[in-house]
Parts: sequence; structure tokens; C-alpha cells
Amino acid sequence: MAWLAAGEGYEIALVEGRVAARSATGRTAGRQLKTLPKALKDHPEVDRLRRLAAWLDRHEAACAAQVDSWMVSSLPVPTELLARVWPDEAWQSALRDVAVVGDDPDEVGFLRDATASGELKVVNLDGETVRLSPRTVTLPHPVLLPDLDDVRDFAAELGIVQRVEQIHRATWHKPADVVATATEVRDYAGGSFPTRFSLAARATSLGYRVSGGYATCKVRDSGSAAEAAVWIGEPYYEDETTTGALSWHDEDGRAVRLTQVGPVAWSEGMRMAAALYAGRTIEKGGDA
Repeated sequence: MAWLAAGEGYEIALVEGRVAARSATGRTAGRQLKTLPKALKDHPEVDRLRRLAAWLDRHEAACAAQVDSWMVSSLPVPTELLARVWPDEAWQSALRDVAVVGDDPDEVGFLRDATASGELKVVNLDGETVRLSPRTVTLPHPVLLPDLDDVRDFAAELGIVQRVEQIHRATWHKPADVVATATEVRDYAGGSFPTRFSLAARATSLGYRVSGGYATCKVRDSGSAAEAAVWIGEPYYEDETTTGALSWHDEDGRAVRLTQVGPVAWSEGMRMAAALYAGRTIEKGGDA
């Protein structure tokens, strides 16, 4: 970003997400200062840049959240849309090196570029850079990738780091022996927290929605929507609380039998339950 005049003898700019200043006159002209001078702290241009930085942070988070939503929901994304947003650095950061699948469901590649003409450049699992022009692509959830370990090994060889957690996302596979009539999983029930508020705060900090007595996450799996929910206690309950059972509900709020829960919904629900449980109070000492 270009340096802007601000006050007498100073210039300011956004540098790595924060407002920085440099001298504009004298022997130190052009040298960036370690801290913002007091004379600039209330300057209108400084305030404007701070608000711009805050907006850019929100925009970057929103782009990452949208890409995560596409991946979790396995929704087809128009290639033309990716091409249009790619020049935006925030979108590019969220999309770069995400695994995509085009017309051939067995061909997985890591996205490296999207041209204005709607062409995607990806690195396939043979290490070759290829060009794709499908009408839409999907960003597959890792639980749907048949050779996930091989994909992870190849990504490590390439030094791939994803802004949106995808191929290294923790996954759970539904056991083959679930009870036909069961509607709950209690693997991560019983995690103790000092208060219901602390458990709810953990849920929201992890990006989950808190509604009533539940922490929830919505997933689109096999063409239909489902909502995973973990009981966290009655609202405004001030005493110690524990994590409850994990269950899934359809779009009408009806409980879904475990045998009918899709692979992505199962994995994402278990991921939420495990993440909440990981923040539990762990007793120390001889009685632990």
C-alpha cells in the first residue's frame, strides 16, 4: 500500500495489517518508525487506516469461512466464480492449495491459479500442473477422499499449507456396528466445565453456533442438510456443567438415526464434540 501524508513530517501506511509511520523529512526520511508517534495517534488518516485494517481482517475471515462452508457442504462451485474472486488477495489466500475435483471425481488437484477466462491451474497427484475448465468444481471434504493418507503425504512433499483446514482436518468414520435405532453418540459426553458460560464460550470461539442448550453446526451431506448438536446445558445455568450427547437433526428438527447420518455430517459432528470435550477440566493429583 502507498504511503500517505499525515501531519507535518510523517507518512503512514498499512504494513502487515497495522498502521505504520515513517519520517518524511530530514536525515531519517523514508525510515519506518518502530512505534506510531503520539502526534499521529488521533490523526484522521490514522483512524481511517485502522478502520480499513479492521475491515480487511473481517473480509479475510469471511472469505475463509465461505470456502470452509463450500468444503463442508460439498457444494459445486462455479469455476467462473473462482476466476472472478481470485484477484482479491483475501480470496486467493483462502483458496490457494485447496484440493478441488472437476469433471472426473477421481482426479484431485491442488488449486494454484484461476485465470480470467475461467481456467483453473492445479497440481495433480502426479506432481504435474494441469489446466482444467469444468463448469463447476467441488472442494471435497477429506472424509470423502479415498486415499487421504496418500494425499496428505503428497501435500507434505510439496510443502502445501492450506489457509482453510481441509486435507489435514481431523476426520471420523462411522462404525459399521451402530445400533439401528440409536440417535445419540456419547463418546465425548461427560466433559466437565466450571460453568455453562465457559462451555458456551468455547463453542463460539471454535466457530460453532450456540442455540438454547446446544452447540450446533450445519452440514450439507449427500444432497440434504443436517445439523449436529451437542448438549451443553440450560441457558443461564451458573453451576458446573458437562458436555452431553451428540445427535443429528434433519431440516424439520427431527432426530436422525445414526444409521442415516451421512459421512460428512458424522465426521463434522464428532469433530465438534471432540473439540468441545478437549477443553474440559482435567483433575490433577492422586484422586484424578
